Order: sequence, then structure tokens, then C-alpha cells
Amino acid sequence: MTFRARHLLGIEHLAPDEIRAVLDLADRYVDLNRRTVKSSDVLAGLTQINMFFENSTRTQASFELAGKRLGADVMNMSVAQSSVKKGETLIDTAMTLNAMHPDLLVVRHPNSGAVNLLAQKVDCAVLNAGDGRHEHPTQALLDALTIRRAKGRIQRLTVAICGDIAHSRVARSNLILLGKMENRIRLVAPPTLMLTGVQDFGCELYDDMAAGLKDADVVMMLRLQRERMDGGFIPSEREYYHRFGLDADKLAHAKPDAIVMHPGPMNRGVEIDGTLADDINRSVIQEQVEMGVAVRMACMDLLARNLRAARGRRIVETTL
Repeated sequence: MTFRARHLLGIEHLAPDEIRAVLDLADRYVDLNRRTVKSSDVLAGLTQINMFFENSTRTQASFELAGKRLGADVMNMSVAQSSVKKGETLIDTAMTLNAMHPDLLVVRHPNSGAVNLLAQKVDCAVLNAGDGRHEHPTQALLDALTIRRAKGRIQRLTVAICGDIAHSRVARSNLILLGKMENRIRLVAPPTLMLTGVQDFGCELYDDMAAGLKDADVVMMLRLQRERMDGGFIPSEREYYHRFGLDADKLAHAKPDAIVMHPGPMNRGVEIDGTLADDINRSVIQEQVEMGVAVRMACMDLLARNLRAARGRRIVETTL
């Protein structure tokens, strides 16, 4: 498989063939995860450390499951009880962990670029589990896998991404990935929640759900990220749901077989109608959760292959 990356810090530096390599391998891990015995020895002998500086349910649990199912020794670092709370810098934390010789480091951090900085200070493979408003690459990859399995392809689709675009690293990573795979992308949001400079991504902008969802193949809703808001971005949650929350009436403007997505956690009755979120004929939200484990398994597998190959080359060079 073609996958050249040493780290997975974002989608921006992945070529389309590398994206397909992840999705193809993840498809195989979906099959493994549905078996009674889900274990593999792909990461046997390797150590995985999960560092989450922000709260997470789906991402942290799926990375932990992914590592354990592949046979890695997995450690979840409790940031709340770590020296970070005593004033230790991110670089000092990275150097400390590097001295323990981990092989895979999974990091979520509230500041954009923090994971990239950390990757420059360690010898292991680093996976970005979300950094500020920057990127969330494995979420975009699992979304792509979900779309491909539901639609039979990941090219030439009309995808509407709706909601809090401005604060969403999920939106940014999906914009980059879906653009690389030649899809038509529409962003639907109130002007206060639209990403600055988003025109550079070659997408279409809408502030009306009916127009933005017209004939869409995929409707991807986003969470209102109040923890990243420092002002009045919306009049009220009730008004926001009336204009931009997804319900059956708004979804009727999309294609009859359009799928509904949400990265979670969902605010029911704010971003999406609860009945629609649970509609097994339209919603693939639970499939996204399932694909998350498989995609993270594939990413760690591919990075571990590159890590082992690089170490093998260094041993040969040292011997020579």
C-alpha cells in the first residue's frame, strides 16, 4: 500500500492515493472488528501513549480500542494528574515521554499547531487526534470511509457541511479531504459561523439550508462548539435550530437517498432533530462511530510499518 507519512498531523499533506490506502486497509479492519475474536498482532511489541489535553469520548475510546485490538501496549496519560498541571511545558512533556521510547503517540490539544510542534521533538510516530481549530484528520478519514461504504464511492458527490464551520477542525479536515477526492462541497452556516478565507478551498457558501441542501448526496451536521466561542455568535439555540438545525423538512431538499452525518457529540434539538438522528434509513451516525475504530487501526498500522522500516534502515546504516 502507498502510504509515505511518518506522522499523521493533518489531511493537507496526504495524497489521494494515501487516503485510498487508509480507506482500503480500514475496510479490512471493519471485517476484523465484526468477528467474535477481534485481536491481531500487527502492533505487538509496540507502545502507544494517548495524551488528551481536551475531553473526549469517541476519539479516545476508539484509539485505545484500536491499539489494543492490534496488540499494542496502550497507556492513557491522565493529563489532569500530570506535570502539565504543575506548569510543565508541552516540549518538556514531549521530551520526558520521548525518553520512555514510545512508538505511537496520540495527541489531542486545544491549541492549533501544538501537535505539530510535539512531533518535531519525539522519535516516534505522532497522530493528531484534534488540535484547536486546525485539523482532525482521523475524523475526516472515518467520514470518508462511511461515505464510501454508503454511496459506493468517495468522488463526484455533492456534500453539504452545515453548522459551526468557524470553530470546527472537523469541517477543515473534511474540506481538504473531500476536495482532494474531487467532490462538490457546500458550506451552510450563518455568516457569524462561517470560516474566514474559506473561499480558498473552492467550495460554495450558503446561509440558507434549503438552497445549501438542494440535491445533496451527503448532509454533514456539525456541533455548536460553545467552548470555543467568546461572543454572541447566534441569537439563541431555539432560533439557530429553526434556521440551521436539520429536520425532515430541510432534509427533503436533499436527494431522496441522501445520508445524514454528525461527528458527535450531538446537541439534539439544536443541530439535529433527534428522530432524524436515529433514523436507520437516513442516518449513518452510528456507522461513523464504528468506522472510527477501523480507520484508527489502519492509520496506526500504516505508520507502524513506516516506523519499523525507518528503524531498520538506521540499523543497516549503523552496521555499515
